[in-house]
Amino acid sequence: MKIFCIIDGLGDRGCRVLGGKTPLEYAAIPNLNEMAKNGKTGLVYPVEPGYVPQSDEGVLSLLGYNLKKFYTGRGVIEAIGANMQFKQGDLALRANFATLVGGKLVDRRVGRSLSSDEAKKLAQDVNKYVKLDIGFEFRHTVEHRGVLILKRNQGIILSDKISNVDGEYGGSLACRALNKNAYNTAIIVNEFLANSREILKDNKINLKRKKMGLLEANFILLRGAGNNIPILKKKKNWCAVLSMPVEIGIARLCGMQVKQVKVPALKRDIYDSLYKKLNLAIKTAIKSIKSKDYEHYYIHFKEIDIPGHDNRPNDKVKMLELLDKKFFSFIKKIKNVEIIVTGDHSTPCELRKHSEDPVPLLWYGKTADDTQEFNEVACKKGELGELFGDEILSLCGWE
Repeated sequence: MKIFCIIDGLGDRGCRVLGGKTPLEYAAIPNLNEMAKNGKTGLVYPVEPGYVPQSDEGVLSLLGYNLKKFYTGRGVIEAIGANMQFKQGDLALRANFATLVGGKLVDRRVGRSLSSDEAKKLAQDVNKYVKLDIGFEFRHTVEHRGVLILKRNQGIILSDKISNVDGEYGGSLACRALNKNAYNTAIIVNEFLANSREILKDNKINLKRKKMGLLEANFILLRGAGNNIPILKKKKNWCAVLSMPVEIGIARLCGMQVKQVKVPALKRDIYDSLYKKLNLAIKTAIKSIKSKDYEHYYIHFKEIDIPGHDNRPNDKVKMLELLDKKFFSFIKKIKNVEIIVTGDHSTPCELRKHSEDPVPLLWYGKTADDTQEFNEVACKKGELGELFGDEILSLCGWE
């Protein structure tokens, strides 16, 4: 049995509140450290040195796909993961409910306090009241996240050569055409942004949130435009245990059997929900692995990434310790198992976003090197050295 475990946002830098250590260095993770002592380690650039990957880019690369050949934008992947009807020529974009104050973006995620019920109702109102010259579907997925699909029209060609509407991803609060063929597409996207902003501004949910002193979900950020479904080489006898639309979309495109973690509806306390989600993901993964129905398992733990974005290193430590205690203690006891453990990108807490830093890599189940711990510093000295993400599976003989 072979298990590929991706811990979202795993890598970090030294944190002041942890005495200059990274969360991995600080955390009590005896099982991962023991596996490191009995395995081989290194560092991996999920895509390539100097590149700051999004989660979908990191995962695709780690699964052995060259982004220059196969990547067609995050929106399409999210749409497929969300079970939306996407046809070639439609345009899909990843969406975030966000907060504007005085025309300025103050929070990309509505303070992480938007409940599932609120987000679902806001999405319903956007679909009901926004009017465009072409068809569209806007769907809430998880927490503050969503997907927008603009439907292909015979008279209008939808281009993916448009800017992101998200300052963190090289855009602004308006969509720009990146070439002359995308001019009409940018106009349509900006019409959606303006119309949805009007719908959200006076929505009763936002009025109630304002009275409660909560941030309003009064704008929709868009990024990762794509109008083409990527054709990926299928992976045989793989099972994926996942909770988020983007990873589910990738797994489906790869031909994997997906075991979806049943995520509870989000309430106000996102960290209470995150710990519940992590426990559910661990239970689902263990149950799936125990079945021994597949040769390969792809397990993805999203929750560890969130404290990195929120600069909460102590929560990142607690989540790593929870994973070690409940998941890796189980993995360590399986006979004749090979496991690869790494991350799709680094999310340093004090940076609050993804970085170009390499991520620790552990390959357990074959031979060992002299590494004594699993963290950024120790793995740098490992025998595997520095690798690119799309080299890992072939190096380990999994392809």
